[in-house]
Amino acid sequence: MNLSWPLPVVKLNGTAATAARLVQDDMTAPDAQRGRPSRWRLAGIGLLALGVAAALYVAGRLHQPDYTFSMFGGDPIPPKSLLATIALALAGVQVLLALWIYRKLPLAGSPPRPVPVAHRVTGFAVFGLTIPVAVHCLIAYGVQLTSPRVAIHSIAGCFLYGAFAAKVLLVHSRRLPGWALPVAGGTLAIVIGVLWYTSALWYYNGYRLPHL
Repeated sequence: MNLSWPLPVVKLNGTAATAARLVQDDMTAPDAQRGRPSRWRLAGIGLLALGVAAALYVAGRLHQPDYTFSMFGGDPIPPKSLLATIALALAGVQVLLALWIYRKLPLAGSPPRPVPVAHRVTGFAVFGLTIPVAVHCLIAYGVQLTSPRVAIHSIAGCFLYGAFAAKVLLVHSRRLPGWALPVAGGTLAIVIGVLWYTSALWYYNGYRLPHL
């Protein structure tokens, strides 16, 4: 009588182990399936950003500079420097608003409803301020590599609009890692800072780059 009992127990244990493995597979498979499209979307957005930057770089290199063109009067450097400075200040404000939205701003508490709206409006303002400056630079100078400052400024200007495109796509994309949008926004702010450093600050500092 007692010899017949172990067989059903072993069978039940084996069935339970198999069922547990199936349940675990069912729980992990959707996560893996969701992770793959996210990686592909991120890769696609990154490639698009690089494509925009590369297209602007090639267009700027192939373009014949027209040094007589100006959208800002006889001396375009002062108004362009002013627009770049305003854009940099607004980019800093947008970073602070983003930190507030993500509840990473010390002593700020929960963001009220106008904060996300202000964040978007500030982003549109930054983009709009850069357009006339970029159009003037592209037509008047193209992409030049005549000095380290000019090369960095030209390449950063091309990369700026690739970063803009990536951020817009990330904003309208779902099921992406939570770090993707903050990284894109931070990168955009850094690029604007590099552009300001290699142009407006260079002008305000007597046509010299301060060594920070």
